[in-house]
Amino acid sequence: MREDESAAFSRVVSRRNALKWMGVAVGGTALGACTPLTRSAAPPVRGRRRLAPVRVSEERVIRTVVGLRPFRRSGFLVQAQSQNQRLLIHNYGHGGGGVSLSWGSADLAAELALASSDRQAAVVGCGVIGLSTARLLQDRGFLVTIYARDLPPNTTSNIAGAQWSPVTVVDADQATPAFEAQFVRASRFANRYFQTLVSARYGISWRENYSISTHVTTAPSGGSWEASHLRDLLIRTDLSPEESPFPTYRVSHFLSMHIEPSIYLPAVLQDFRIAGGRVVIRDFADARSILALPEPVIANCTGLAAGKLFDDADVLPIKGQLTVLAPQPEVDYITVGPGDLYMMPRQDGIILGGTHERGEWSLEPNATEAARILRGQQELFASLVS
Repeated sequence: MREDESAAFSRVVSRRNALKWMGVAVGGTALGACTPLTRSAAPPVRGRRRLAPVRVSEERVIRTVVGLRPFRRSGFLVQAQSQNQRLLIHNYGHGGGGVSLSWGSADLAAELALASSDRQAAVVGCGVIGLSTARLLQDRGFLVTIYARDLPPNTTSNIAGAQWSPVTVVDADQATPAFEAQFVRASRFANRYFQTLVSARYGISWRENYSISTHVTTAPSGGSWEASHLRDLLIRTDLSPEESPFPTYRVSHFLSMHIEPSIYLPAVLQDFRIAGGRVVIRDFADARSILALPEPVIANCTGLAAGKLFDDADVLPIKGQLTVLAPQPEVDYITVGPGDLYMMPRQDGIILGGTHERGEWSLEPNATEAARILRGQQELFASLVS
């Protein structure tokens, strides 16, 4: 992306304002300048959409996968330092928002890289953050080499849920005004950039979401810190029991972009290579070995490993576990909730989550959590009105 295109992203109006403007324009055209505006006697009645049920059973489980989210208590770090005659740019610690924030965080990192007069860069790490950073550096005129121990599909990013809805990005009590501004800027850029990639080639599509927070007899939850800063990008509509496919729960509806990592990550890696990028398989024992790389600009996109490599005590893992059911092509929607449960359909299986085991380093599946996920999803889809 060119710099003029990058700047244009910051001027894109919100979805909510766009909808308002569209409504005014359509209304003015249809009614005419002299026609008085009147309020209809009652709002239009929305119908209940019939959803294909997810068949949740032990017999349909095809695999269980575990990943460690690279969480940073005070939020993801995008920062430049001069060390050993190198411009070192940190870009790590995105927690559960790595895929969602990737292009926006990469844009921040690439902007810092332009402070160098050199145009050769190394990116350490080939997860979603490393790939996005490498591509935007290329778009800004850098010759880029990715150094990584693992490539897709053997990265944590391949295990991500992933839809555009940043979550578990920061401990709310540690979020500073500066981080809030960084989060909002990265989120808006990433949201707009992902919209340009919606296609079968990248495995990105718009999906209807049903956010299932509580039973209908209970007050709704206040929502996450992240969602409270992005209300115009994730516009929610509360559904009545008569409208809801899950009438025994409190449900809201919203649209989001669904990203299938098994398709998306190889496509971005291919783009990187087509643009002249080079990949070197290499592991790094410490920060010194990273700073010894020949490139004058180095982007540190090592995720969870950054805590150890650069002595950042703020970084910790949040273990996530997914149960994957055999694919159901007819399932074309996402459910989020109740609690930390979620369901996302992919070509390679129905993804059932989720878990958030803070500070847990084990990559071994937890049988108790797997049973809880299945039991919770069975209960939810038993309530579906088909």
